[in-house]
Amino acid sequence: MEKKKIYITRKLPQAIYTKLADEFEVKMWDKEDQPVPREILMEEVKEIDGLFCLLTETIDREVIENAPRLKVIANMAVGYNNIDIDTATEKGIVVTNTPGVLTETTADLTFALLMATARRVIEASDYLRNGEWKTWSPMQLTGQDIHGATLGIIGMGRIGQALVKRAKGFDMNVAYYNRSRKPEIEEEMGIRYMGLEELLQQSDYVSLLIPYSPAVHHLIGKKELSLMKQSAILINTARGGIVDESALFNALKTGEIWAAGLDVFEVEPMLLDSPLLTLPNVVTLPHIGSASEKTRLKMADLAAENIIHVLNGGAPITAVNGRAK
Repeated sequence: MEKKKIYITRKLPQAIYTKLADEFEVKMWDKEDQPVPREILMEEVKEIDGLFCLLTETIDREVIENAPRLKVIANMAVGYNNIDIDTATEKGIVVTNTPGVLTETTADLTFALLMATARRVIEASDYLRNGEWKTWSPMQLTGQDIHGATLGIIGMGRIGQALVKRAKGFDMNVAYYNRSRKPEIEEEMGIRYMGLEELLQQSDYVSLLIPYSPAVHHLIGKKELSLMKQSAILINTARGGIVDESALFNALKTGEIWAAGLDVFEVEPMLLDSPLLTLPNVVTLPHIGSASEKTRLKMADLAAENIIHVLNGGAPITAVNGRAK
């Protein structure tokens, strides 16, 4: 019997490749540092049964319609806005993601980014390395306090709840805004629900932790930024499209808000001519929210398991679109 075929869009650790190759015929893009070109992806999907992909690949209608045998798309990420879910479901293709396994790691990075931005850690390190540290002075490189401050979290899913635990360790007051209110979590974790505008007005730190969809495109724009305190800090470890970067640049440049810590951007990789990179009050990271060795391996393993389950006739472990028909 002919083995089912898998295509992997980025070079993976050998253990993950072997896991899939033990059961299927596997072909893998062999570069770690660059995504598979669109024209190669279009060719490779023609005869595959399973696709293992990353956020860097746009799996749209054109790709899906070029893959008549495709049964499962396993996205190695929590988000899946890179995939046309409606078309996949229409074609009977199961789409899976990798939630849960990256919750704690992403919450760690989110709080680290908050701390680095608040205390000007990157700026201070550069200050020393560039030979600018000549003496100690009372207001030199002063930042914002974290302990006792108010953290407003937009999105109270797994990562939001994990971030609350870290904030409570710093005696922060935590408020949240979510599409649906969660009274049980409010009581259990000692947090307050607020409307979006109130949260923006009251918070010293605003952390974005919602999935991207067209409904939340530029949720944080000129109006929302104008509601924030002048001393406030925006932290985005969700998706770049949630923030209007032009409005953010203007708010940061004019002092409408104090600083921003960004792990995600509207265009990734971030363009080096982005105006945001000219500002000293922005900390930027290359989308490393889940980037610990253990977590990335767990993500890859879960994506592989989803493919194995579906192609062997079982149910997906973490389906985005249910068991597609």
